[in-house]
Amino acid sequence: MAVSNPAERVQELRRLVRYHDERYWILNAPELTDGEYDALMNELRALEAAHPELVTPESPTQRVGGRVAAGFESAVHLEPMLSLDNAYNDDDLRAFDDRVRRGLGLVPDGAVAEYIAELKIDGLSIALTYEQARLVRAATRGDGTSGEVVTHNVRTIRAIPLELAEGPADRLEVRGEVYLPKSAFEKANAERDAAGEPLFQNPRNTAAGMLRNLDPGLVAKRGLRAFTYQLVAPDVPSTHAATLTRLREWGLPVESHWRRCRGIDEVIAFCAEWADARRALDFETDGVVVKLDDVERRRALGTTSKFPRWAVAFKFPAEQKTTTLRAIAVNVGRTGAVTPFAMLEPVFVAGSTISMATLHNADDIARKDIREGDTVIIEKAGDVIPRVVGPVLSLRPPESVPWQMPDTCPLCQTRLHREEDEAVWRCENTSCPSKLQRGLEHFASRGAMNIEGLGESLIAQLLDNGLVKNYADVYHLTLDNIATLTATSTRQDGKEIVRRFGEKNAAKVLEQIDRSRQAGLARVLYGLGIRHVGERGAQVLARAFGSVSAVAEAPVAQLEQTHEIGPVLAESVRTWFDEPANQDLIARLQQAGVRLEVTEEERAKASATGVLTGKTYVLTGTLATMTREEATEAIERLGGKVAGSVSKKTAAVVVGADPGSKADKAQALGIPVLDEEAFRQLVAG
Repeated sequence: MAVSNPAERVQELRRLVRYHDERYWILNAPELTDGEYDALMNELRALEAAHPELVTPESPTQRVGGRVAAGFESAVHLEPMLSLDNAYNDDDLRAFDDRVRRGLGLVPDGAVAEYIAELKIDGLSIALTYEQARLVRAATRGDGTSGEVVTHNVRTIRAIPLELAEGPADRLEVRGEVYLPKSAFEKANAERDAAGEPLFQNPRNTAAGMLRNLDPGLVAKRGLRAFTYQLVAPDVPSTHAATLTRLREWGLPVESHWRRCRGIDEVIAFCAEWADARRALDFETDGVVVKLDDVERRRALGTTSKFPRWAVAFKFPAEQKTTTLRAIAVNVGRTGAVTPFAMLEPVFVAGSTISMATLHNADDIARKDIREGDTVIIEKAGDVIPRVVGPVLSLRPPESVPWQMPDTCPLCQTRLHREEDEAVWRCENTSCPSKLQRGLEHFASRGAMNIEGLGESLIAQLLDNGLVKNYADVYHLTLDNIATLTATSTRQDGKEIVRRFGEKNAAKVLEQIDRSRQAGLARVLYGLGIRHVGERGAQVLARAFGSVSAVAEAPVAQLEQTHEIGPVLAESVRTWFDEPANQDLIARLQQAGVRLEVTEEERAKASATGVLTGKTYVLTGTLATMTREEATEAIERLGGKVAGSVSKKTAAVVVGADPGSKADKAQALGIPVLDEEAFRQLVAG
């Protein structure tokens, strides 16, 4: 049937689809059958196909993209996405309330503070940017300052509107949590089980993996949802309750069980109410977020460098179960550390089935007197990491004996060694197969070379087939090497399924490997797995020396003289580069085209001289006109350095609003203290 005014009908159809999306995805109160809804969408698609000039980015038909993105760019948030301090019991909550009331001057007059209590969604933090009320960008939390742009994938989440209802024209950022409903998680695992594929471990990790999938079409199939809870904009309501109401009025999803609490006693009652009731929800929640309701009072309290002083995350007590400890085995890590772990009779705890749990070290096992065959108590630390709390002694078998740490490495039979001041036993064999496995996993990790797709399973197969014997071999892999490999997975019924890796997956991995050649010197130094060299240490070495050859040739004394490099790290670096096998590895990485020098731009920044050359500054508190990162960059641009702690060598401490103890220490040591205006004059000059 011909439509007299296609433009008007398109607008009407979009309005109807958005309305029914909200009824279904946010309110859980659909008014149409699936067939009736599909008829609206089909009519809209047909009209847009006939009149392509009417297609706009915010149309519901544009949600699901079929193309595979080349990768993810990064984006800077409008303001940092801070973490929350934690509370684990009623006393912690009362201590938080006491700090808040003292900070606001409500003590000792006995006045109470008003809070908003919200269920803490166990998902992935997201920042949604709207301009002219239209969704233009979605980014993950990342490091809190910037995150990965995942707009294509977020557009597939039906609960997130592509255009705000009566939203403002100003650019604003809405923050929330993307999650996978329990029902969708169970459905996905049922499908994977039927297909003989490995099962997803838990809803949160599954949601995180989906949001970073390079194919939006695959993301759309899984049914991700979202809740929003924060607004970053020029004009925000005076209370958090009003913010949640405004978000809901704009058509954004808001978790409905939030409550205004007058005083901490009502907060504690809310937490107790949901400790067990949360199990009936269709999403995972591991606690309650408690926020001061009044926004002006929030500004008065301010933030630390990590946490807002006006909010806290209460964590529900860890769920505990008992099961049988079948055996205690050991795992050899990339540094040779040999770590014991528990092999358990599978037990369902806090949303997932647990068959293994950490045991920390031999001393911890002895202290708790944990033995093979024991009935043990299992819990998830923070509802995430399984651990053995201890044995149930009344159920201990009479024939049990204390567990002993093995004398030799289980893989290469090298005798284990333990330093006098350490609790960790180590395998010192540089050719140990397990060390290479874990080392390659670290080399390919996100903080190092960031080779997506080169994970534990694929690395194990590459090693088993003799295709990789060191890190440099990764850069000589071919399509045939990877495509012909097979992956074995076990279904819940115990049946093993074997599949080929395939050319398509192999090509993706090879693309990631090739891209990693330009990861940069700091990532290479971190990825090499040199003992004691973390991400920060690698960055310091790269900036100070400029090339891997300069690091390799530096004597211990020169390394120690480098700012932030101590004697332990210096000795570790020197020892690593003195090993002939490691020297050969560096040469092979260079031959493979891996960049082992800093770029001209990086070198210029590292060697920059200016009025602050040779001086070290410490930042504390919140600056009103610039972020912590901008202040750091301003200091480094003029040749100065930024340290995390105050010492006699500190040139000055820059103090913003709500400074911490660093300002007090500076005054005690007689170190100059600069307010924000003085600091701006310093870096401007």
